[in-house]
Amino acid sequence: MTATETANAPGRRSFAQVWDRYGIVLVLLAMIVLMAVIAPNFWSLSNGFNVARAVSINAVLAAGMTVVILTGGIDLSVGSIIGVAGVSSVLLWNSGAPAVVAVVGGILVGAAAGLLNGLLVAYLALPAFIVTLGALTYLRGTAYALTDGQPLIAEGQLGFRLLGNGNFAAIPSPVLVMVITYVVVWFILERTTFGRHVYAVGGNVEAARLAGIKVKSVLLRVYLLAGFTAGLAGVMFAARVESGQPRAGEGYELDAIAAVVLGGTSLFGGRGRIYGTFVGALIIGVLSNGLVLMNVPFFTQLIIKGAVIVVAVALDSLKNWRAR
Repeated sequence: MTATETANAPGRRSFAQVWDRYGIVLVLLAMIVLMAVIAPNFWSLSNGFNVARAVSINAVLAAGMTVVILTGGIDLSVGSIIGVAGVSSVLLWNSGAPAVVAVVGGILVGAAAGLLNGLLVAYLALPAFIVTLGALTYLRGTAYALTDGQPLIAEGQLGFRLLGNGNFAAIPSPVLVMVITYVVVWFILERTTFGRHVYAVGGNVEAARLAGIKVKSVLLRVYLLAGFTAGLAGVMFAARVESGQPRAGEGYELDAIAAVVLGGTSLFGGRGRIYGTFVGALIIGVLSNGLVLMNVPFFTQLIIKGAVIVVAVALDSLKNWRAR
């Protein structure tokens, strides 16, 4: 290395570190500016609230997905959990249960699905991809079975509808739920022993086991948390549309994974931060909203989102290759 290269190396490293930490925020700002220019009515208060409400569900879903991916795992079932959890909450409401019971019941259904995924992955050592792919199918079938394949309309006014459509101090209640979720997950990952164990397992599972970390317990709780957040997202979705939709959440797992990867969390595990996922979810929300405002066909939106995921994964692989 020449003297000039040596002098410039610290600058390059410094720029790389700054970009790794704040680059995703710059991408979000650029996306907002772009959509404000090319998408009609994007830069309006009402559309801003629409984006915030739409982002909240995917962001809550992605928060749990982040913890799973940090361990090097994957959960493809979260979209179907949204469907079955939302249907379960409306079923409970229609059966005469109080709103709180309906909400808690829907969330617990999601947590139970996540617990089963965790048991199969952690204690039977089954591949997470296969386990959660199977769960994606049977949970969607369960949602259809509970409703006979038809939307389940809430009887009277849905008691917990404010969870999806209400406001608190002029702030949409789903946004408040999203913020609370991210604060809790941030605290878990950054301020608890369990959070440190999650990063350790994702970084090197054998080293974590030799260090005395109960890897199976960590994996079980990771999938349980993902199921819990997916159940919460399902209840929020049901509250928003005021009905139980068996098709709710279809394809949401892809948006959640895209948000996580865009936010800088490595699919190989062990590296990433929850605030990055939040920004990634905002990028996906702004992109989706802008495409809708521009009347881009739905199938074209899928192509664009898929391309975004592929590019994000490619960049993540490139960073890991350069690190090695």
